[in-house]
Amino acid sequence: MKKLLISPSNMALGEQESQIYQNILKQSTEISLNLMAVKVENHPEDFLGWCYELLDVAKNRINFDLLDDHQLPTVKKLQDMLISAISFLQVKTLRIAPWPVVSEFIAERKEHLALDEQLKLMEYVSTLRETPLQEMIVEDRLAFAGKHTANHDVSVYQFDVEWFASTKSAKGFHQQFADLPAAFDQALGHIPLDGAVSESDYQAFMVAYLSAFNGSDEKPTLAPATRLLAMRRPDVFTPIVNNRLDALCQALGITRLNNRDFERYWTDIVQTITKMPWCAMATASNDLETELVKIKALIPTFFYYVDKDTPTSSNYYKLLHKPKRTRTASGTRTVKRSKESAATLVDRALSDESIPEHIKAKRDSIIAEVEKGRSVDETIQLMRTIFG
Repeated sequence: MKKLLISPSNMALGEQESQIYQNILKQSTEISLNLMAVKVENHPEDFLGWCYELLDVAKNRINFDLLDDHQLPTVKKLQDMLISAISFLQVKTLRIAPWPVVSEFIAERKEHLALDEQLKLMEYVSTLRETPLQEMIVEDRLAFAGKHTANHDVSVYQFDVEWFASTKSAKGFHQQFADLPAAFDQALGHIPLDGAVSESDYQAFMVAYLSAFNGSDEKPTLAPATRLLAMRRPDVFTPIVNNRLDALCQALGITRLNNRDFERYWTDIVQTITKMPWCAMATASNDLETELVKIKALIPTFFYYVDKDTPTSSNYYKLLHKPKRTRTASGTRTVKRSKESAATLVDRALSDESIPEHIKAKRDSIIAEVEKGRSVDETIQLMRTIFG
């Protein structure tokens, strides 16, 4: 372990990497005895590999039974620092990486990224873009904005809507978004659905977005705005999230943005990524690259740290694998839907050509059950059981 801990001192680290290394060493001091008890046989010769090895030690090989309670936060902070370092180092490669290297990197990590699920989200969002927010059912509007709810029926939303920057913690944004969807429609209307997006287009969006909060005690923040922009034009706008913002800004070589830096988002994030060689040369030579080219501004998010547990952290995965509903003394807990939402979800499911006509004829009964909280698939299966 001692050899592992000191090995970066023999690597040709840049200024940023050296500072990250020193910070990690300082964090390791309090648990140094615990770390030293771990036998290490793999000694990577590069800093990225070193971060992965030490993270594996801190997550999986350290003896947690021997840690004092006050040391647990230290271990968690060390893990977070290493995860941020890995994200920084991987995103940093985008400065010089050619397109084939970028697409290969993503393909190799397809399973850990839950890439199929993420691409399903973007495919679904592509069907919503021409529909005004105020005309969408609530579930679709929240899918566009990045907030999961129990009403996102897994038979329709076969993905976690919070991939690419969750906004679930942005309560002020969601209050305004629910109350004034037309105001956000007006803002997004300044961003063309295809072709070039100019700085003046973005500035017009920014003014309208900020105006949507006029007369409200809620403060407009940048992160939710970038989520909306990224769903509108995923080939132009990269969404930001607070827990990855340090790594992104360090990797791009810019001063960290704060959550009100609307002007700098365009110049420092959008423009910087657009000018990267891989972004300019992105072309499709296979099916995966065809999908990636459509969402090329989202590609930096694929370079953040992921592991084998990432796919199972998806809200979609959790809904698929949650225990069956059980009856209690107080009854069965369900989440009711609006009639509009229930009808929309049912009609989408019934559009499947494999659904028999006599089941489609039960549309109103199916809607009634879905409105009460039953899933669409469960209700249709029940109808098939009863009516054949």
